[in-house]
Amino acid sequence: MEFYPAKIFYPAIIIWCGVAAMAQCPPPSPPPGFPSYCAATVVNSASSLPGALAPNTMVTVYGQNLSTNTQTLTAADLSADGTLPTELPGTDTQVLVANMAATPYYISPTQINFLMPPNYTPGKNLSFSVVTGGRAGPLLSIVLRETAPALFLLDAQTVVATHVDGSVVTTANPARPGGIVILYATGLGPTNPPIVPGRIPTTAAPLVSASDFEVLLDGQAVPPENVPYAGVAPLFAGLYQINLSLPASTAPNPEIRLACAGQISPAQIYLTVQP
Repeated sequence: MEFYPAKIFYPAIIIWCGVAAMAQCPPPSPPPGFPSYCAATVVNSASSLPGALAPNTMVTVYGQNLSTNTQTLTAADLSADGTLPTELPGTDTQVLVANMAATPYYISPTQINFLMPPNYTPGKNLSFSVVTGGRAGPLLSIVLRETAPALFLLDAQTVVATHVDGSVVTTANPARPGGIVILYATGLGPTNPPIVPGRIPTTAAPLVSASDFEVLLDGQAVPPENVPYAGVAPLFAGLYQINLSLPASTAPNPEIRLACAGQISPAQIYLTVQP
């Protein structure tokens, strides 16, 4: 297994998630001052799609009165053994999934990004709510898929990718046919060894469903040997990386999608490739 450590740090990813505008929640709304959101505004952080949620997936909640201030997860918020917090310092907000507090990455009055715990069982109804200052928002019921693959984006249609040296793939620094790129995703499902709930992963762990995992370029699956690694990105909770060796025949700026355990990432997303 070839593994290239992820070198891209992702505070921007965990704050700016997806590109879709926030859907509007239908009335009735919670009382003034209480957190306000609905099922349509609980979305996969990379795809911005509601319902596209799976264990160990980055999730974004859009709404109102979600917090009284703004805070981002930092390395200082981790315990010495890498345990993730369930509440950010200086905030009074918790995200509860199945009555258990999840790890937040980012909290603000109108947006929360958090990690769906990796140990929840897909297919079951799970309760969901945001509580801030002792005030609980609407109690929702969510159902997790086994996987919910989605690639993180630089803009509305361009995927985040890096070269092996850690530099970002851009129009000024494109990928080349026959070269290697590292992609970043969420929602790819369980790994071997399993992800420990509430802890930062410290080692590479490939997907359990690796035999069902495909990278599609312009609708065509690349050969399995062109994907030497797909699994967790060590030291980045909820983030997966895919090491992709581009075929020599890769066309300029191909559409790129991920297929995993019967689910497929959104269409019309492109990788910057030039001859």
